[in-house]
Amino acid sequence: MKRRLLFSTALAWTALGVLPACAESPVGPLPPLSPPSNRIGSLMQLSVVDRASGRELPIYRHRGEYWVAGRPGTRYAIRARNAMGERVMAVMSVDGINIVTGETAGVLQNGYVFSGGERSDITGWRKSDSQIAAFEFTSIGNSYASRTGRPDDVGVIGVAMFRERVPEPPPAPPIVFPRRDGSTREMERRSEAPSAAAEAAPAAQARSADSALGAEAAASAKGSLARPAPPSPSLGTAHGRRETSHVGHTSFERAQSTPDEVVRIRYDSRENLIAAGVIPVPPPARWPRPDGPSAFPGSEMGYVPDPPARYE
Repeated sequence: MKRRLLFSTALAWTALGVLPACAESPVGPLPPLSPPSNRIGSLMQLSVVDRASGRELPIYRHRGEYWVAGRPGTRYAIRARNAMGERVMAVMSVDGINIVTGETAGVLQNGYVFSGGERSDITGWRKSDSQIAAFEFTSIGNSYASRTGRPDDVGVIGVAMFRERVPEPPPAPPIVFPRRDGSTREMERRSEAPSAAAEAAPAAQARSADSALGAEAAASAKGSLARPAPPSPSLGTAHGRRETSHVGHTSFERAQSTPDEVVRIRYDSRENLIAAGVIPVPPPARWPRPDGPSAFPGSEMGYVPDPPARYE
């Protein structure tokens, strides 16, 4: 299925009609990349950036999940770099909401398209072709998801990545063999009649991916029920101030209906992540004990003298 895309970079629209591609707006210079320990992903390298400092936040792995620590009031960006030499579409969600359309997120919705090797900072909720509302860490009650009646998935950033469909070459002409009587016959080509197993493979792959996503969601829900109350209020993402951010349009056809890769990054306050054991904390430095009094500070032999007279 062909889809329409916006991007800053490019965004994917779901309209079936194909609009003329628009020229991409120039992207300003970005700060140098930090060490790769702060990024995850194969098709695309993903990180979370503190926009005030330009620093990529450390990503902690704990019990099979990735975490970053945020601070209330801090604006952040999702930094993405296409690690492939081909175009990749990224459907992005924050707190379970598609950051382009505002829909409750699904992997087959609109997203950003990145050219081979392209890098961009996604800084907020897309409001139009020229504006976004900045991502900002905040309390759960003030998050965009809670304010729109969808608080169940606050605290997670998701990116579903799709490769682009490569046009198939035209079929080879049939092979014609002459008959002894002067007529001709065509030799059937096995490639023109795919086997039932080949036709069933995409469906099996889709069922497998759906099962994996369902198991992940069930595990997440089970873990959330078992979590004790955090020591400080948990974080969400606010619908921050308006900023200028231009995008263009392009068309994109996914190679398959299931994502080629899905990355999930959870976030919360540093205090909560320390309490949950996500961020390891070194033991505090032990107070050094003094040497203590000496039992025999002198060595002269004698008897106990009288103490000096008291001053009155």
